[in-house]
Amino acid sequence: MHDVSAETPTVAGSTVPSSLAPHTTLRLGGSARRLDSAGNADELVELTKAAGRTGDPLLLLAGGSNVVIGDEGFAGTAILIRSRGVEVISRRPDQLIVRVQAGHPWDEFVAETVEAGWSGVECLSGIPGSTGATPIQNVGAYGQDVSETIRSVTVYDRADGVVRDMPAADCGFGYRASVFKHNDRYVVLTVDFRLLPDALSGPVRYAELARSLGVEQNARVPLAAARESVLALRAGKGMVLDADDRDTWSVGSFFTNPVLDAAAWEHLRTATEGIGEPPGWPGEGGRVKVSAAWLIDRAGFGKGYPGGDVPVSISTKHTLALTNRGSGTTAQLLGLAREIRDGVRERFGVVLHPEPVLVGCEI
Repeated sequence: MHDVSAETPTVAGSTVPSSLAPHTTLRLGGSARRLDSAGNADELVELTKAAGRTGDPLLLLAGGSNVVIGDEGFAGTAILIRSRGVEVISRRPDQLIVRVQAGHPWDEFVAETVEAGWSGVECLSGIPGSTGATPIQNVGAYGQDVSETIRSVTVYDRADGVVRDMPAADCGFGYRASVFKHNDRYVVLTVDFRLLPDALSGPVRYAELARSLGVEQNARVPLAAARESVLALRAGKGMVLDADDRDTWSVGSFFTNPVLDAAAWEHLRTATEGIGEPPGWPGEGGRVKVSAAWLIDRAGFGKGYPGGDVPVSISTKHTLALTNRGSGTTAQLLGLAREIRDGVRERFGVVLHPEPVLVGCEI
């Protein structure tokens, strides 16, 4: 993903500042006062306890694909989660339970499931970051969310000082949300997934993916075909990490798709008369999820904005991705985010909210 050989985590007791930028997909952010690395769940618990004993603020980093760190850095301990491993802990003819270590790269796990003939997460191919981050964000794409297959999450509860198993029902999963997000109480150690021993994908719900596969929506296809099509679609949008492609120096979608109540949806439809019906997906209680990319584009912020030789810009491939062109700063990236957020609000009356976790900064 990126070369971090020059950024060696500090040894116990060291307070040498260490840059966090190489450990994020944006390649932005200042230094942590201390940087440690946990190679397994036990080490992660012990390092977390140690930070608690000193009262040090704690930042957990794995893939660094959904975090924006301020230029001033982090005045505390950052722990790199480097645990790895996939284990089948239960197998039945109709399902299997697979336990994955928090630091295991997510896309490696998805590739393993496809190769093994385990159905359930194939449409989440190509998403950067670690497995432990997926329940925090309730990661989803192309018609699948991890909450659909997560059976439980094992965490270290910092408030009670114990390791506990949290069933999916206790995780508070919502649209790009969970009890873990913006909450430093829980440290994810492992995630258990309930998968199907099936060579076919789940129903292909996402229209764009169905078109790329040449099938009707809700059809099922071979797992490998689903994965290949998703990877191709993501690559075309600059959403598959490539060190040589600055369009992938991002956190993926910077803004979540807004969910509007019925009145706000009708107001938006009125505001967009003459430029086309905004894409919307009806939900419960008359609420409608709206395409943030469509709003951004129609508000005058197209792919590559602002253009020219700039330190940060919208991706040239995907309107929702804000990118570091190689010489940017977090302040510049957030300045662009504010410009886009304010422009959409002024044009359409819709407020966009950031999807990544912001550390030591805000918009």
